[in-house]
Amino acid sequence: MSGRSALRKYDSVQQDWRAFLPEGKSAFFYAHANELENAYLMLSVALDGALTLWRRGQNAMAKETASVTPELCDRLVLRLSSVLHAMRQQARHFGIVPNLAPLEVRNFRTERAQRAARFSSLMGHVLFSERSQFIQKISALEQIVEELGDFFVGAVGQASLADSEDRRVTWQALDAGHFDLNTSLRETLVLLKSFLVVLPEEQLDLLDFTIRGLCRTRTTLHSVSAGIHARRIAAVAGK
Repeated sequence: MSGRSALRKYDSVQQDWRAFLPEGKSAFFYAHANELENAYLMLSVALDGALTLWRRGQNAMAKETASVTPELCDRLVLRLSSVLHAMRQQARHFGIVPNLAPLEVRNFRTERAQRAARFSSLMGHVLFSERSQFIQKISALEQIVEELGDFFVGAVGQASLADSEDRRVTWQALDAGHFDLNTSLRETLVLLKSFLVVLPEEQLDLLDFTIRGLCRTRTTLHSVSAGIHARRIAAVAGK
């Protein structure tokens, strides 16, 4: 398998996004994009429904509707993390260097995501290698996505335990987390499209194999972690 990255045809991520991909790459992109979009849509519908009920004062129904969102969020985070990690791994191993735009702090609402985006942007000015900048941005997005996944588990549990004022803050935080997951999804899709523009055609199968392998492996690992997390939440609730 060749380790050489394809020469760039375009000068920016905007041009990459508008570019037509060859048939194999196009099929690959839309297959993975659809899986990501479907995972996000299921979470978004459930969370929007819960938020609507909460705003109407129907707290019991809002809590019940929101109870499914941690699992739906886990599915989205798993897919996003797998795509990001696979690109990072292949970029590092084969020297893939796509076009890149820095993370914008204004596109995030939660404090942790804004801090990660700010640090990533700062590092973009410090790192000289474009490949290092790309890998650093992917690492920042992975961090944002995985922290949002942990946040959802805790926040949904808190929404049912807190008093009315704390509950309001928690629901608003869930809304902000939802916004940041959408931003992370859009950033991931843009990264994936630019990555495919320069990825040698013969490396498509490897990228697909890595993404799907990570989804399977991380599902098992996350099930164990989620069980531990759930027991911790239950222990706190019982105090």
